[in-house]
Amino acid sequence: MINNNVLIIAEAGVNHNGELSLAFELVDKAAESGADYIKFQTFKADNLATKDVKKAQYQLTSGSVYETQYQMLKRLELNNEMHQKLIHRCSEKKIGFLSSGFDIKSIDYLIELNVPIIKVPSGEITNLPYLRHIGRLGKEILISTGMSTISEIESAINILIHSGSKKESITVLHCNSDYPTPMNDVNLLAMKSMSDIFGVKVGYSDHTNGIEVPIAAVALGASVIEKHFTIDKNLVGPDHQASLEPHELCFMVSSIRNIEKALGSDLKQPSKSEEKNKMVVRKSIVASKPIKMGELFSEKNLTVKRPGNGISPMLWDEVLGTKSNQNYQKDELIFL
Repeated sequence: MINNNVLIIAEAGVNHNGELSLAFELVDKAAESGADYIKFQTFKADNLATKDVKKAQYQLTSGSVYETQYQMLKRLELNNEMHQKLIHRCSEKKIGFLSSGFDIKSIDYLIELNVPIIKVPSGEITNLPYLRHIGRLGKEILISTGMSTISEIESAINILIHSGSKKESITVLHCNSDYPTPMNDVNLLAMKSMSDIFGVKVGYSDHTNGIEVPIAAVALGASVIEKHFTIDKNLVGPDHQASLEPHELCFMVSSIRNIEKALGSDLKQPSKSEEKNKMVVRKSIVASKPIKMGELFSEKNLTVKRPGNGISPMLWDEVLGTKSNQNYQKDELIFL
């Protein structure tokens, strides 16, 4: 479930190419990376697209250019037996299983499989009956917001809440639905705006090349990161080229975990690791030349040097004009 740490979802999506053996390999690599979950996609092409709908521009690398989106989706379906085998594999590898359900029947099937988090894909954010159904389920919900306006996101959140979802169970993921997303279209600051506007948890579903943006999203407050990955970017399929390879996924996960540690708290104070350096790098008031007992301290016989275990230079004005109570050699620490 969603906890205080950043939830990292390794998005396999349809990068299994309809092959169970490739899906198993994706599970294994996601587990090795340290991600919290691997996520697939659950759909029936007959319930998802009409038979003559064209592919999106980025999907043209998948199969024949004459192939319809329906035909492509049909090749990429996971049947019930494959779902069950993947869940078993995830259990063996100690990584959580998630899947995006693209229609009501698929959502119900995922509920039967005890999937702990429901993911609303970007394309379903304007699907009223679908959103109402999910809102009644009482589950943690992730909503991707690619191609969406603020008003559309607000409507989707309100539908979920009015249908029974608790606001605190909803996490809104900033997203851009171009694969790969150009850097100047990421608009990452919109993630924080959604948190401020809607008062919900936010995260980021990334389709850029590389790992810089999801890491930056964590620094900006993302509680969930979702990132596509593949076994090989050169495989034929709609999402492979905009996905990380396993070694890149590992680096992203370790980088995010380091950023979590680095963020710390909003309280500025010396850390334990730097306390030991304070005495040797700060300075104290010392004699700039020999000083006799009874002589007045002045700018002519005092200076400031390391170490910092004497009188702080912040007390400079209080020291000036007082009498020396002993003799001092040059560079000796001054005491009152």
